[in-house]
Amino acid sequence: MTDNKTVALAFSGGLDTTVCVPLLEEEYDYDEVIGVTVDVGQPAEEFDEAEETAEALDLDHYVVDAKDAFAEQCLDAVGANATYQGYPLGTALARPVIAEAILEVAEDEDCAAIAHGCTGKGNDQLRFEAVWRDSDLEVIAPVRELGLTREWEMEYADQKDLPVEGGNEGDWSIDTNLWSRSVEGADLEDPGYVPPEDIYEWTDTPGQKDVETIEITFDEGYPVAIDGEEMPAVQLIEYLNDLAGSHGVGRTDMMEDRMLGLKVRENYEHPAATTLLNAHEALEGLVLTEEERGFKKQVDQQWAEKAYEGLLSAPLVDALDGFVDTTQEKVTGTVTVKFEGGQARPVGRESDYAVYSESAASFNTESVDGIEQADATGVAKYHGFQSRLANAVAKDAEAKKAELLTDGSGETGSDETEEDE
Repeated sequence: MTDNKTVALAFSGGLDTTVCVPLLEEEYDYDEVIGVTVDVGQPAEEFDEAEETAEALDLDHYVVDAKDAFAEQCLDAVGANATYQGYPLGTALARPVIAEAILEVAEDEDCAAIAHGCTGKGNDQLRFEAVWRDSDLEVIAPVRELGLTREWEMEYADQKDLPVEGGNEGDWSIDTNLWSRSVEGADLEDPGYVPPEDIYEWTDTPGQKDVETIEITFDEGYPVAIDGEEMPAVQLIEYLNDLAGSHGVGRTDMMEDRMLGLKVRENYEHPAATTLLNAHEALEGLVLTEEERGFKKQVDQQWAEKAYEGLLSAPLVDALDGFVDTTQEKVTGTVTVKFEGGQARPVGRESDYAVYSESAASFNTESVDGIEQADATGVAKYHGFQSRLANAVAKDAEAKKAELLTDGSGETGSDETEEDE
């Protein structure tokens, strides 16, 4: 443990992290706080806010570009068809990437501690700390440890004349990265509240644009090109966010179960993620066997759950990745996707690894590799035999039971025997 009394703070320039700066000095006795902002595809104005707030606080501020690393994480998630309770994972994928980048800065600057502004009710505290607690640095969570509320923070910010707009960051709590945009809070906390159209920024109202089709090329499970044009991961995701979003693709309004047991209302936008996941699953349907697909659903679910928990570094995930990577060796080909009415629907797929024979599946061919249609008669006779047998046995057993219970007088056969004797 270093003697340096410096703490690295995950810094966004918003209310929570801004009040953490003086609190870390006053309540935790740290001599210096450095702010670290990690770029995983947020809007430019968020970095402007962080820079301006850091300058007003006289805070040493680091900005780390992690877009490429995060984009690769997102495309790994495509290979595992990673969704949680029906929506593509986004924030959960970003947090470990952000945490790793902040930890690297903290270690480079010889910090004694590392801190975040998460509350004690959400998932992010767990995702950050899962990474940080593997280091020798002290982990601090002022908002959680001091039991702070938004109302208290706003009053504190006003008293300290902190550079926040009265503690008001808008009607909604919004988290944006390259892969997804989440909107929550305020009226959206009421499950019965119908959100206004203006909560959406990435997606236009569905059905307002003419139908459009694109072709996505995959190489061993990774999307590498759109309509034949190869693109690096970040560019490909940004391109699809714009295109699919213009068709209203990728909106989710749901009740989500957090790790701490709370059920929360969440709204998400994820145009590129929805498009790529739909296309990838369609290609897997063409190239993987029934057994591979069936087992992979279990693997994908486990992978997604660990990703949601922020635990992609767990040994279990290494084992899951081994299976996923093996299956993805054959997930090479193209998928045609149609954008229509807010949907990204696969309408065509091609691959050299297709486990498919058009002649075998056709109703216009009499046989399959020398197997005649009549050969299926025996299979059809055996199909369901055990179920039919079980049902028949159960029926006979019930009939015998009824016969033993009564002879018509309401007395059992065993009672009659005792009386006769």
